[in-house]
Amino acid sequence: MDSAKPNRVFAETDRVDTQPLFYCILNSRGRANATRRLVSDWDGRRVRRASPLRYVAAACALWVVACAAHAGVLPILKRGAVNGDRCRVIVSTDIGGSDPDDFQSMVHFLVYADLFDVEGLISSPPKQGRATHIHKTVDAYERDYPNLVQWSTAYPSPGQLRAVVKQGAIDPAPEQGFSQPTEGSRWIAARAGAGDARPLYVLVWGSITDVAQAVHDDPAIKRNLRVYSIGSWNTSNDRAARDYLFREHIDLWWIESDTTFRGMYVGGNQEGEWGNKSFLETHVRGHGALGDFLVTKLGAIKMGDSPSVLYLLSGDPNDPAAPHWGGSFVKTDHGPNYWTDSQDAALQEGKYPGAKTVNAWRERFLTDWRDRMDRAAGRAR
Repeated sequence: MDSAKPNRVFAETDRVDTQPLFYCILNSRGRANATRRLVSDWDGRRVRRASPLRYVAAACALWVVACAAHAGVLPILKRGAVNGDRCRVIVSTDIGGSDPDDFQSMVHFLVYADLFDVEGLISSPPKQGRATHIHKTVDAYERDYPNLVQWSTAYPSPGQLRAVVKQGAIDPAPEQGFSQPTEGSRWIAARAGAGDARPLYVLVWGSITDVAQAVHDDPAIKRNLRVYSIGSWNTSNDRAARDYLFREHIDLWWIESDTTFRGMYVGGNQEGEWGNKSFLETHVRGHGALGDFLVTKLGAIKMGDSPSVLYLLSGDPNDPAAPHWGGSFVKTDHGPNYWTDSQDAALQEGKYPGAKTVNAWRERFLTDWRDRMDRAAGRAR
């Protein structure tokens, strides 16, 4: 039995070294060897924030993922929750709405709950979906909790999880982008201002309504807030709230994934056990109450919100441009802390820009999840 201990999330000055990146680019004839050199040097180096090369390094990092995948070598990522970086997390979800994949993503998140400080589970639906749907997932977690806690005493108790379930907005914001505070938006503001030196990551799986309301009501929380939002359909359900944040709060630390997240279920190795359906049948069905609950909601992997969790699991949480299981992103000229999907054609999967920065890691993150589902099933260590 092990007990996870909090580790600091490193400062934003922890950046990748540009030298191995340029080595990889300038020696394209030895692509595989260059990538292997990158593997050994990727983490633990610094580039001063004032350096003009850091922007070049960020752009190059995305190219490196494609280079590595092509060479058959991916970096061994030394950062992230699976490597000891313990992050504070709030999940804002439209679970119970018209798309059942949030149930899948919530199950996935909960089997990793020992690696995070789970500070909130907020229901933020576009009309459909309520906090009761979060509680139903926690009910399944409760049945598996005796098995999970045999692996790590850091798993939160079902009671601890229920205590941080909050109801957020059930309607989109008006045209101005904000309205009245909700239980969910107040909770975001309270946790962001709780005095913990670590940043608070808010993973937005539904409408961004409650984040916009919290930031409107207390703009000072932005210094502690980091947002990873799954856009696309979610954005369309409250465009006003999203546009308000984008227009009025350009200093907000924000990863906005409109297409990169599709790499969770599009592309990558889907042969044999790695297929969207076959993986669930082989490694999830019959694996505890959580596994059976997941497959009753949707019989194939979609889990379009899970890249936000994967981002924190493996890769430097401070550097969105670096490789992560949950994607790599590009900084735009919109404010100092805004990243979005890469438009590099080499990283596009079908019609989805950036998706290859997720699906390149498919076998790695599915293997890790497989082992987590074995925990829920009570498999021997």
